[in-house]
Amino acid sequence: QALQEVKRIGSWLLASKASAERPVAILSENSIEHALMMLGAMHLGVPAMPISTAYSLQSRDFGKLKSIFAQAPASVIYVADPERYAGALAAVSPLHDAQLVVGGGAAASPRDAVRFDQLSGGASAAELARAAMTVTGEAIAKVLFTSGSTGEPKGVINTQRMLCCNQQAKAQLWPFLEWAPPVIVDWLPWNHTFGGNHNFNLILRNGGTLYIDGGRPQPGLFEQTVRNLAEIAPTIYFNVPRGYEMLVEGLRADEALRRNFFSRLQLMFYAAASLPDHLWDALIELSRMATGEALPLVSAWGSTETAPLATDCHFQAARPGVIGLPVPGCELKLLPDGARYEVRVRGPLVTPGYWRRPDLTASHFDEEGFYRIGDAVRFLAEDAPERGLLFDGRVAEDFKLSTGTWVHVGPLRLQALAALAPVAQDVVVAGHDRSEACFLIFPNVPACRGLCPDLQADASIARMLCHPGIRARVAGGLRDLRRQGPGSSTHAARALLLAAPPSIDAGEITDKGYINQGTVLARRKELVDALYAGDHPDVILPSV
Repeated sequence: QALQEVKRIGSWLLASKASAERPVAILSENSIEHALMMLGAMHLGVPAMPISTAYSLQSRDFGKLKSIFAQAPASVIYVADPERYAGALAAVSPLHDAQLVVGGGAAASPRDAVRFDQLSGGASAAELARAAMTVTGEAIAKVLFTSGSTGEPKGVINTQRMLCCNQQAKAQLWPFLEWAPPVIVDWLPWNHTFGGNHNFNLILRNGGTLYIDGGRPQPGLFEQTVRNLAEIAPTIYFNVPRGYEMLVEGLRADEALRRNFFSRLQLMFYAAASLPDHLWDALIELSRMATGEALPLVSAWGSTETAPLATDCHFQAARPGVIGLPVPGCELKLLPDGARYEVRVRGPLVTPGYWRRPDLTASHFDEEGFYRIGDAVRFLAEDAPERGLLFDGRVAEDFKLSTGTWVHVGPLRLQALAALAPVAQDVVVAGHDRSEACFLIFPNVPACRGLCPDLQADASIARMLCHPGIRARVAGGLRDLRRQGPGSSTHAARALLLAAPPSIDAGEITDKGYINQGTVLARRKELVDALYAGDHPDVILPSV
C-alpha cells in the first residue's frame, strides 16, 4: 500500500519541476503524508528537504527559514496545514517558484496549490521505473539543514549510500532487530537525523511499527506522550535526555504507566546530548521496579554529517556518556588534546559535503579525508579500549581561564546539571579570560515551582527565581560542586538564574534543545559582566 502511494507521488513529481538540483521541501510535523512525500522524492533521486517546524511556527522573523530557501531552490513545497504555516509561506514566497502541495486534510488551499490526495497523472509506470533505476548510492536522498548549533543553517547532503550504511551497521550491531519487528513510540522530528534517519529507517528496514507521538518534552505537550505510552508498549524506546527527565517523573508517579512502558521493552536509547548521572540511576531503578532487572540503557554518537551513526554502544556500559565503538565501516582518528582526544571520522557513512557550499566542505575535511566533527572523546579505560569511548564535549566550546587553566565545558556542564538538579534545565559556562568559571542557569520552571509551594501559581518566572528555596538549592549545588572539584576549572564561583528563555531566532537554542554556549554568552554579555562585578543582587554564591 505504501509503495503504491510512493509510486503515485513519484509519478507526479517526475512530471513536475523536481530534480536532483531542486529538492522537495517539507513543512510539516511527522505524519503519514510527510513520510510518503519524503519517500516519493527519494524513490526518484530527488532530494527530500524536511525543515524544522520551529523555523516556521516558533520563529518571529523566519530568518533561518529564509536562509534555507535562499540556499536551496525548492521545486515543490509540501505544507501540511497552509493556515498554520501562512506566515512562513508568506515570508519565503519571494525566494522560490515552487509548486505548493497542501495536506489532504487542509481546510482551505491557496490558489494554484494541489492537494496531496489529488497528486495524480504525470509520468507513466515505465518512465517512473526507468527513473528509479538510475538512483545509485551516490544519489542525494536528503538535504538536512543543521539546526545552527554553531551558526546559520547549512545543508548537509545525505546520500542513499549513507542511509543504507547506517542501517546495515545497525543490523550487524543489533541482530535482535531481525528476530522480531521493533515497535517504537516516537516524537523525534524527521527533519533531524536522530528521528528521520536513525529511527524512521530502522523501522523501514526491519518491517517494524512506528507510532507517531504527537507529544514533545515540553510543558503542556508531554502529557500526550504519557497518554500514548500508557496505551502502547514499545519494544525499544528512543529519546533525548530532556525527554527522559520528564518521563522519569511520570513513571515514578504512575504505576500503571510504569508497568505498561516496561512490559515488553528490550532497551532504552538516548542520544543528542549526554545523560546526567541522576537520570541514568533513575531509569535503572525504575526498570528494576517494573521488571526485576536493569534493562540495557545505551547510546551512540555521530552527527547529521554521518546520518547519524559513527559509534554505537552495543553493550551495557558501566556509566552514562559511553558512546561505544566505531560502527562497521567507520574509521576514527584520535588526535591527542591534553587528557583527551579530538575525534575525526571517515567512511562510507560520512557526507560528501554541504549543499552548494564547497568552502564549508573543504574546511570540514582534513588532508586524509577525515571529517572534522569538532567533538572530543576519551577512553573509559585506556588499557581496555574495547570498553568504549566517552564523549568529552565540544572542542570549540572549551576555553582558558586567565590563569592558563583549560575549562572543559561539556563535562563541567554535566556535573553542574547533576549538582543543581532539579532547578537547572541547562547551564552555560562563562569564564573566558577570567580568573574563575561562573554559570548562567536556564531554570526548569515546573520543577522550580514545585520547590516553592507558598508562591502564587500565577507568579512571574522572575519573581519565582527570587524565592529563597530556589536560591538556597542553587547555593547548595554550587557548594557540592566545589567540594567535588575544588580546582578553578571544575566548579563555579557564582551563578545567575535566567528568567528569559533561550531564543531560537537568535540561535541560542536549536529545535532539538541544544544550547549554543557561545551565542548565549555573547547575547547576554551584560549578565556575564554582572557575574564578575560581584555587586548584582541576583548573583548566587556557594553556601558555606
